[in-house]
Amino acid sequence: MKDPYETLGVKRTATEKEIKEAFKKLARKFHPDLHPGDKEAEGKFKDAAGAHDLLKDKEKRRRFDAGEIDASGAERPRERFYRDFADSPPHAAQDGFANNEELEEFLARAFAGEGPRAQRTFRARGQDVSYVLPVGFLDVANGATRTITLPDGRALKVTIPEGAEDRQTLRLKEQGMPGFGGGPAGDAYVELHVEPHPYFRRKDGNIHVEVPVTLKEAVLGARIKVPTIGGPVTMTIPEGSNSGTTLRVRDRGIRNRKSGQRGHQFISLKVVLPAAEDPALAAFLKTWQPKTEQDPRKEMLS
Repeated sequence: MKDPYETLGVKRTATEKEIKEAFKKLARKFHPDLHPGDKEAEGKFKDAAGAHDLLKDKEKRRRFDAGEIDASGAERPRERFYRDFADSPPHAAQDGFANNEELEEFLARAFAGEGPRAQRTFRARGQDVSYVLPVGFLDVANGATRTITLPDGRALKVTIPEGAEDRQTLRLKEQGMPGFGGGPAGDAYVELHVEPHPYFRRKDGNIHVEVPVTLKEAVLGARIKVPTIGGPVTMTIPEGSNSGTTLRVRDRGIRNRKSGQRGHQFISLKVVLPAAEDPALAAFLKTWQPKTEQDPRKEMLS
């Protein structure tokens, strides 16, 4: 995996703010929603999200800089010895060997002189393996299936449950390394790293999104389409709405895995002026006299 500093285009001495700004710039440029079907843009967005995810975490950044973990967040292998596991439970000792061949070699030495029967009857559980899987915001919101290609070439199908959370670890029973002597395979543990979305924010089971509306829509009210995690829906903007007005779309949030009920989506309106000059609007405002005088900065200056 590419160096996260190079991916974001920042120096190794970059501040948290510089890292955040670099990611925002790349997210706006390469997000899949803006480039449907463009695999290259999707790959660049995922790389940027993974790099940001690692560098925004102070401890992970320190460990990466120290060479303790790689760019994916996985532990870098180090040489370990049997004495490291002297006080470990029996099945944990196997985790000290890089692969089954290494374990077999150790057992051959350990049981040397005790006869071939001792080695033949030894059974050991396979090693557990751990992976980090970057996943899209909408994948965890709605549920999805992804495939991981393991170092030995096997394809491991991972079912991402609807409503999964960032840093949630999924256990895939007996999908780790094969056992020794007929023993069971180890388990695979997959830690989900949820990529940020350019529009949606999650808070518990609710989804929050800021939606821009025109001045005319805000003043006169309108029926507009708004995005949700399940696709666009049509809703009514009340007359006289303002920036910061919050509307609720029921049952369009995250489904609770225990109760089965969905959260809601909260839409915060943001009034935007015309992108180009509008002489008619300017002329109207020059002669317009509001019924009541208003000072929107009064509280800030008191």
